[in-house]
Amino acid sequence: MKFKILIIPIIIALIILYSAAYVVDETEQVVITQFGEAIGEPKTEPGLYFKIPMIQQANYFPKNLLEWDGDPGQVPTLDKTFIWVDTFARWKIVDPLKFFETVNNVVGALARLDDIIDPAVRNFITSYPLIETVRMTNRELDTFEVGLGQVGEPRHLAQVLLGRRQIIKGILEQARPKLQEFGIDIVDVKIKRLNYVEQVQKSVFQRMIAERKQIAEKFRSEGKGEARKIEGNQEKDLKRITSEAYREAQEIMGKADGEAALIYAQAYGKDPSFYSFIKTLSIYKETMDKNSSLILSTDTDFLKYFKSYRPKETRGTETNPLNEDQRD
Repeated sequence: MKFKILIIPIIIALIILYSAAYVVDETEQVVITQFGEAIGEPKTEPGLYFKIPMIQQANYFPKNLLEWDGDPGQVPTLDKTFIWVDTFARWKIVDPLKFFETVNNVVGALARLDDIIDPAVRNFITSYPLIETVRMTNRELDTFEVGLGQVGEPRHLAQVLLGRRQIIKGILEQARPKLQEFGIDIVDVKIKRLNYVEQVQKSVFQRMIAERKQIAEKFRSEGKGEARKIEGNQEKDLKRITSEAYREAQEIMGKADGEAALIYAQAYGKDPSFYSFIKTLSIYKETMDKNSSLILSTDTDFLKYFKSYRPKETRGTETNPLNEDQRD
């Protein structure tokens, strides 16, 4: 019975002890409040701590880096170019007591970050030309496009006087003092994405398409010119080969005609009647065929060899005019 009476106070004491103790780990920091008001110093070191149960309350805040993602928005640059800007930042709570007294929680802190970082980003981007936000230095780009420099006037990038790195630095310097009032330290701001707005994109794409069509047309015209040049050279070579072949053929024919004339002359010297016979047969071949019809007088010399023709069975008994000529 006495044991049962003692166990009840022990349980009550354990409950009070459990509700009075709280643990802070490496990623947390705690502000103790009493009736809604902060008391004492924040607990930023990990360990086991105690508070008055039921009266005091432990408010936990993250100690590691937190993320802020800005809303993408349309921003005009100094050279009147509208671009779509999307930024993000990393921040942390450096003074949990001030953080609790001003914004109270992370959701309230994100709202303050929206109110401070977004205007700073807009302010710096609108104060400089587009090239300053896009590039960091004036280093020469190692990209090229075939034929682009041959179409129209060459375009050169503007000189970078400040650069994106300095713009980011300016945004940080402008936002950091304002956020310190809320116990917040902004660690870094980055531009996640830059892009033209839809209307500017269309005009840029149309200009790029027109330039590339012009380049393609230039290459086509150069190809056609090269084709005409090749065809001209081919035709010239063909004419040269044909003329050389014709010349060689004429030389061969002339040489053959000369040799034939020489043979005919030699044959005529040995037997004039044989030469006359050969030439007459050549004339027969050139002037008559199976469809030819000739009307000649009986005393013409054109068919004298046909006149002297005798049938095979009478050749031995009658005198052949050709033989008589040869005897003469």
